[in-house]
Amino acid sequence: MLENGGFMGLAEYAARRALHTVAAFFILITVGFFLFRVMPGDPTAVLLLNPRIPPETRQLLRAQLGLDQPYHVQYLYFIKNVFLGEFGYSFHYGRPVTDIIFSRKLFNTLALVGTSVVLAILIGLGMALASAKKRGSRTDVSMLVFALTTYSMPVFWLGMILLIMFAVHWKIFPLGGTITAIKVHESLWEYIADYLWHMTLPLIALVLIQIGYNFLIMRNALIDIATEDFVMVARAKGLPEKLVMRRHVLRNAMLPLVTIIALQLAGIFTGAVLTETVFSWDGLGSLIYEAVMTRDYPLLQGIFMVIVAAFLIANYIADILYAVLDPRVRYR
Repeated sequence: MLENGGFMGLAEYAARRALHTVAAFFILITVGFFLFRVMPGDPTAVLLLNPRIPPETRQLLRAQLGLDQPYHVQYLYFIKNVFLGEFGYSFHYGRPVTDIIFSRKLFNTLALVGTSVVLAILIGLGMALASAKKRGSRTDVSMLVFALTTYSMPVFWLGMILLIMFAVHWKIFPLGGTITAIKVHESLWEYIADYLWHMTLPLIALVLIQIGYNFLIMRNALIDIATEDFVMVARAKGLPEKLVMRRHVLRNAMLPLVTIIALQLAGIFTGAVLTETVFSWDGLGSLIYEAVMTRDYPLLQGIFMVIVAAFLIANYIADILYAVLDPRVRYR
């Protein structure tokens, strides 16, 4: 347990980091607000597809969307809506942004990306432990080659290869989508089986490209700790290798692992834009692509705020865990 002085130091550090997190949130959403508005293109050109529509009609639509106001006026309304918890209405869908984001699209992204992140972390950590134990062996070299190969693969290329092999050539999995559109599911289990059948290929693609990164970072952290003097002393005492790895090496390598795990879990909310687009997976990633193509400012701002909030919260939690694992961090 933390002593009283240690608890007060941790509480002060947590409060200080919370203020920094809030300040960073408003700075980032401000950057996002102006960044979306300097994008090339006009939302009215997407909404009014007929090029012969008079300029007066376009100007009227811009006024209805609030795009005729100066940037600083739009920004003040934006900040006010942030405090009220309102993201506005989507230009393209004509519905509240919150309804669009927190619909099945968010669930589909959490199911796909969340599962891939958890599997990639567990597999990467298992491979790193096995590789660190046998550093320089054939097993270690084979895992390094596999990790570097998968890490260097573009996800859209890997996705297309998987589709060509397993969907077009062998016809084992569907070409895309989340469920079979024309199929009537007679039970919940049949629906779940169809959902998982469509999720298999994009899940494999995401897991493969994440394993390499996790493995390389975790392996380096474990090897660095394994060469420390206190680990040599533990081995000299005759402790079993499993106990040395679990109690001394893995425990002290948790600092870099905390950052990796926290940021990857936060990345669940960003969606996988390229993967969801290649596999036609109806999630936040494909929603981001649609919002960019239609210049849907409110929808882009809403998604951007969700992403920023997720990463900042994950970073804040990682900072607190850092302070718990290593008290020296509190006084930096």
